[in-house]
Amino acid sequence: MGKFVMVQENGRTTIGAPDKLFGVSSLAKARIAEIGKEKVFDSTIGALMDDEGELIVLSSVVDVLKNLAPKDYAAYAPISGVPAYLEAVKTAVFEDIETKGFVEACHAPGGTGALRNAISCYTQMGDSILTSDWHWGPYKVICAEQQRKVTTYTLFDEEGKFNQASFAEKLNGLLEVQDQVLMIINTPAHNPTGYTFTLEDWDKVNEVLLSVSPEKNIILVVDIAYLDFAGDAMEYRQFMKKLMDYPENILPMYAFSASKGFTMYGMRCGALVCVAPTAEIAKEFKDATSVASRASWSNGNRAAMETIARIFNDAELKAKVTAERTEYVNMLRRRGAAFTEAADQVGLKACPFDSGFFITIPFESVDFAEAVGKELQKYEVFAVVLGAGVRVSIASLSEEKCKKVPELIVKAMEAVRG
Repeated sequence: MGKFVMVQENGRTTIGAPDKLFGVSSLAKARIAEIGKEKVFDSTIGALMDDEGELIVLSSVVDVLKNLAPKDYAAYAPISGVPAYLEAVKTAVFEDIETKGFVEACHAPGGTGALRNAISCYTQMGDSILTSDWHWGPYKVICAEQQRKVTTYTLFDEEGKFNQASFAEKLNGLLEVQDQVLMIINTPAHNPTGYTFTLEDWDKVNEVLLSVSPEKNIILVVDIAYLDFAGDAMEYRQFMKKLMDYPENILPMYAFSASKGFTMYGMRCGALVCVAPTAEIAKEFKDATSVASRASWSNGNRAAMETIARIFNDAELKAKVTAERTEYVNMLRRRGAAFTEAADQVGLKACPFDSGFFITIPFESVDFAEAVGKELQKYEVFAVVLGAGVRVSIASLSEEKCKKVPELIVKAMEAVRG
């Protein structure tokens, strides 16, 4: 007998293991029930909460959703997505950035589904995908489920900037054993660090990519889950211009999610978008992702797709959603500034932060990070330990709480060190 009685492991390395994020989140909820939410710092939640700890939902989006006719939410959606939605997604991703080549999109249940389809369609069993050492944990789960692996490069150099040398080394290493490599770059407002690749960073990425032999293929997947909560819409889309003139062996894609930008977390709506250099590669994308979708979730959430399609087909509605979202973007940026300023005052070093839902504090070891995470709970601070760091969700903390957390982290560090 093996490890399991009947279940086949097939690369699934976490079967039966507790979910680290939801485990800590459950502890936070239990303390809130005991002593009240005003006394608890629940920084585990990857969703935008108001200062009272309630989920923020854009009322402008809800108004559209409530006005859907039964056929708009009860009927099956096409496997690749409602056509009007797919066109809306292209606008949602690129806004006024002029695209080149052939743009195609396929619906997926959130950014997770988009990543799943990219990995399913553009890698083989046993392949490794490439991403940074600091990354969203489910990347590994998505890969393991499909019997793929994850190879990481060191995201930051000693100066806290993009580590081009490590990126090049790890990519070239994979290209020695694979003819095609899929990489995931999560930007802007990277989870878990809040880092955003600069235009200079993208120049360095491109320098490496363009040095790859034309006989090797690169699938560049940009995870833009937090794009609409990073800051100015056009400023944070400028990098896309640098992903438009690749040779035919480099295929850029975007993993779009409606969860954050439209506060539709539970409706699981997203898309995988490609900018193909040829019509043949674009058709290949469309055909393959349709089959992959049919073989997994089949049809998507029609209500969510219809809602987004209507928003982007009505200039007044779109402006209303944008204006409401902007208020919360500004609130989130104030929280980030409050945390970083307080961290500077107490000498707490965080990973380079620009914007987004999360800030991560790096430590010297995994064991130390785990110990600090547990110690923080004594001060009613609940945060997720990721590798050798502790991730704080500023999206779920008020500005006042963001000011207090850095000092409590320092206190926990000192207690652990004795």
